[in-house]
Amino acid sequence: MVSCASFAIVASLMIGMSQAFFLDTNNKTNVIENLNIVAKGLMDYYQGDDYGGVVGMFHSPYYWWEAGGAWGSLIDYVYYTQNDTLKPTIMAALNHQTGDDNNYIPLNQSTTEGNDDQGFWGIAVMAAAEKNFGTPDDDKKAYLALAQGVFNTMASRWDESACGGGLRWQIFQWNSGYDYKNSVSNGCLFHIAARLARYTGNTSYSDWAEKVYDWMTDIQLLNNTPDFPDHWFVYDGIHADTGGEDVCHNMTKYQWTYNQGLFLSGCAYMYNFTGEEKWRNRTLNLLTGAEVFFNTTAWKGSWVMQEAACQRVDNCNNDQRSFKAYFARFLGLTSLMMPETSDKIRKWLVDSANAAAGSCSGGTDGVTCGLDWTLGHWDGKYGLGEQMCALEVMNNLLIHEMPPPYTADNGGTSVGNPAGGFGTKMLGTDPLKLNGGDTAGASIITALVGVSIIGAGIWLLV
Repeated sequence: MVSCASFAIVASLMIGMSQAFFLDTNNKTNVIENLNIVAKGLMDYYQGDDYGGVVGMFHSPYYWWEAGGAWGSLIDYVYYTQNDTLKPTIMAALNHQTGDDNNYIPLNQSTTEGNDDQGFWGIAVMAAAEKNFGTPDDDKKAYLALAQGVFNTMASRWDESACGGGLRWQIFQWNSGYDYKNSVSNGCLFHIAARLARYTGNTSYSDWAEKVYDWMTDIQLLNNTPDFPDHWFVYDGIHADTGGEDVCHNMTKYQWTYNQGLFLSGCAYMYNFTGEEKWRNRTLNLLTGAEVFFNTTAWKGSWVMQEAACQRVDNCNNDQRSFKAYFARFLGLTSLMMPETSDKIRKWLVDSANAAAGSCSGGTDGVTCGLDWTLGHWDGKYGLGEQMCALEVMNNLLIHEMPPPYTADNGGTSVGNPAGGFGTKMLGTDPLKLNGGDTAGASIITALVGVSIIGAGIWLLV
């Protein structure tokens, strides 16, 4: 591993603050001390322990999907620091939000949830399975079984009515965005499939990963440019009207860190599982393409992570302010699954962690983290996303200090359920295909819901 010159940052812009944030990226004890500070700041946004709060949820304006992302970050934190203080809280959150069918479609989210929302909870429990995070009392809620339940229900929604395949952004037709096929939804399915393939050894999952990847390249949401053939990028999504394969239009070419990271690390998992050269090349090309997400000018050649599509114009929304957290996590996993990438990724993580530490100098406590890491000081922004990003980039400084993700063959103990996720709607031996009865039943339920809403409206008017 490259010996990266690290430098200490002591930052406290608030006069009279008793705390100062000091990070030495080569000192494991120091990194853990600072992770403890950032994790405490993250948990300040948690509502599950408050009177009337919901277990697993964070305070408004943070949506349910971001809670799944936050628990994934905290699973990493507990594992890399070996600090179990938050473990009971994390396990309670993962258990409470599973929904009746153990697939992370809880009743309180079932009418608004998107495929990507479900996917981020699936990624969290996949990490819990790979890290032997714990053993829930109910085997139906074992972390591997939950990840399989998420995968099965997502894969069952694969839609060939437009664009020749792919997942729509939204699960339900009445939600805005149903006519959009986005990379993050498909990236979650690809990513979970690749990790399940490696964990279980079941090639049906790797077949699905191949299927999603091929669709992404065929539709050109995953693409390069003639000027930079070895730089592969992931674009945001494409509009898709029902009616055939040729009705896709108006591709949105925004590039986000978490989309790049989902496919980058998924390809690395596929290479680790298959040993196939094509997955190695795909990983390397996506890694090269990821260079667009680093600012190398503000810190004189250091590689400082940024959410390029919104930070440069200072308009990142609440969701986008958390994206770098997942990107840092997926970079770390890539370095584990494909060690030849570790030197380059280590340089990126060290430089970004040093810069992030400079941003963790705000708020009334003097250690609140900001969004823009290129300034060397707090930028006045704060929130769950900012804390998550700082936590994950520092988490992954320790990623090589612990064993790599387990599999069922080398120490993984989580109980699986290959046909999970459908509860009372179990589909038999092939849980990935909905039959005509399922489709008809869903249509009837949708119609009844619509009639009920209209009837309620008329009753109110009367």
